[in-house]
Amino acid sequence: MKPSLKAAALSFALALLPAAAHAARPAADQFTPAALAKACAGKDGWTDPAPPARVYGNTWYVGTCGITVILITSQNEGRGSHILIDGGPAAAAPLVLANIRRAGFNPRDVHWIVATHEHDDHAGALATIQRATGALLAALPAQKTALEAGHASAQDPQAAGLKPISPLKVTRTLADGGKVVAGTVIVTAHATPVHALGSTSWTWQSCVAPGQCRTIAYADSASTISEGDYRFSDHADRIRAIRGALPKIAKLPCDILITPHPSQSDLMERFAGDKPLVDPGACRAYADAARVRLEARLAKEEQKPR
Repeated sequence: MKPSLKAAALSFALALLPAAAHAARPAADQFTPAALAKACAGKDGWTDPAPPARVYGNTWYVGTCGITVILITSQNEGRGSHILIDGGPAAAAPLVLANIRRAGFNPRDVHWIVATHEHDDHAGALATIQRATGALLAALPAQKTALEAGHASAQDPQAAGLKPISPLKVTRTLADGGKVVAGTVIVTAHATPVHALGSTSWTWQSCVAPGQCRTIAYADSASTISEGDYRFSDHADRIRAIRGALPKIAKLPCDILITPHPSQSDLMERFAGDKPLVDPGACRAYADAARVRLEARLAKEEQKPR
């Protein structure tokens, strides 16, 4: 077995150990955003290992250098306490599980898993993580269909270039604005179908002390990219959906913006302190930039013959 595979296998095995075999909860300042940014300097691969980091209050980054995975922890310890958002590609599953442990939490205490969208780079690891945690899965209808089928819709602009994922069982179908609760954690789902048909943004509140709270928005990818000869101009329904979703992203409660790929929102630079982590206008700026890219894409399509 290659060294990298041995390390991944060991991380996966450690993640499945009972809680009593795991180290005690680390000090609050052990895993900082700055330490994460330093560890990932010059690296943004989907499976480049990263340390966990406390983003703010009970919100933790447990993904890789190139893929965001978020753990929101409850004050109620034990089974059914936490919510995990996204999982990364299939090969990242042991890294995510190990990071949950390193942060001092038991993967078996994750009660709900939710996702930003159904593409393999964010949902590929979910089946393994779901088996390891025993967690339930919640999703909006379009995402549910794709997750249970194990592949994105044929109507997805990127469908031709996406890898299949292991099919999942979605326990609960959410409506737009629906809430998922685990212990003291409440997250709200927002249908924002820009990047994918099942794209979902998530918002919640994290506090470091009474009266010291921030609203956090995990806004889904807002890029309008495609594979092959797909033309957005030929799909009026997709354009309507995107133009309807971007204003919703702009209006998300958004003291701290998080995105599925850290690079989409300069997340590592903000973790490093080079840019402000807290910016109530971040979601609006994120949506505005996406709108400019969409209009540029449509204009370019009109200039090119079919």
